Amino acid sequence: METRAPYVLIGSFVLAAILAVFGFVYWLNNTGGIGPRANYHVQFQGPVPGLLVGAGVLFNGIRVGEVTQIGLAPDNPRLVNATISVASTTPVRTDTKVGLDFQGLTGVPVVTLEGGVIVAKAGEPVTLIAEAGAGQSMTQAARDALRRVDTVLEDNSGPLKDTIANLKTFSDGLARNTGKIDGILAGLEKMTGGGTPAQKITYDLRTPQNLGPAGKTLTASLAIPEPTAVAMLQTQRMLFAPSGDNPGFAEFLWADSIPKLVQARLIDSFENYDIAHAPLRTADLGQADYQLLIDIRRFRIATEGEARVEIGLSARIVDKNGKVIASRLVETSEKLDKVEPGAAVAAFDAAFARIAKELIGWTVQAV
Repeated sequence: METRAPYVLIGSFVLAAILAVFGFVYWLNNTGGIGPRANYHVQFQGPVPGLLVGAGVLFNGIRVGEVTQIGLAPDNPRLVNATISVASTTPVRTDTKVGLDFQGLTGVPVVTLEGGVIVAKAGEPVTLIAEAGAGQSMTQAARDALRRVDTVLEDNSGPLKDTIANLKTFSDGLARNTGKIDGILAGLEKMTGGGTPAQKITYDLRTPQNLGPAGKTLTASLAIPEPTAVAMLQTQRMLFAPSGDNPGFAEFLWADSIPKLVQARLIDSFENYDIAHAPLRTADLGQADYQLLIDIRRFRIATEGEARVEIGLSARIVDKNGKVIASRLVETSEKLDKVEPGAAVAAFDAAFARIAKELIGWTVQAV
């Protein structure tokens, strides 16, 4: 009895497994799967490239079954017969169309149900007639499209030749008159103020060196705000007096506007004099004990009489309460041997060096 007990258990387990498999298959076909099936014959009136047994069947994009059989029609090799098995609940009606679609650019084909005419015979599954061209591949469709384009081009070859000839005549005319067209465009640019501007040459103002200190240094903190100036001096261009311009300086530009340039080089000059007590480089001017306020009166080339460079500044020192504790005018000029950019910049450098030295000496004495 004990010897036969394991065999009884094993046999019971195998029997239960077989019953479970049969139960699963029954459930898959009737409840858990797509349910009861209905078979239909599909007839394609042309090739069906890539269609295989097991390919999906879609109804309005939803998978409802698969292809179960495929082959050539025995009475007409041009036709392809296929059998599809779909869920019996699929609403296949007399107006259902049959087509062939490709999933993805290079995917496998699937049968699509959207419309068509049903031909039913007694005792046989319903036959669905696919629309003409339903099995046409993308390659064949592209060939047909190119063939139609070629037909259109062939039918209109004459007008196309005339159009190309007219374009050639027009382009030849443009080539012969390129110079005139360029002249017209250049004139239009001048009239509208357009065109590519001339390349500008930038010049900087040199900071004087070897300024000291000559004994006394700044004992209080100092700030130098951006100098004030009339609108004419708010420029990067070289200014002339009495005339306002000089053709030789058309491409000349200072590295910054004149007030900003004077401010930067004055601070540099104080730093060269005494770096330990140099003016503050900050926007919060209230941190400084004193401010050196500069108003630019002249920064130009005078061409009346002897050509010379002129720099004129009005300077004031004010304390934290805004009280003026010292003020003076600082003016100088430098002879200009030749009115041209290089010589003018050298003259401005020399004149500014004297201005900076005088301002530094006066400021350290005042504060």
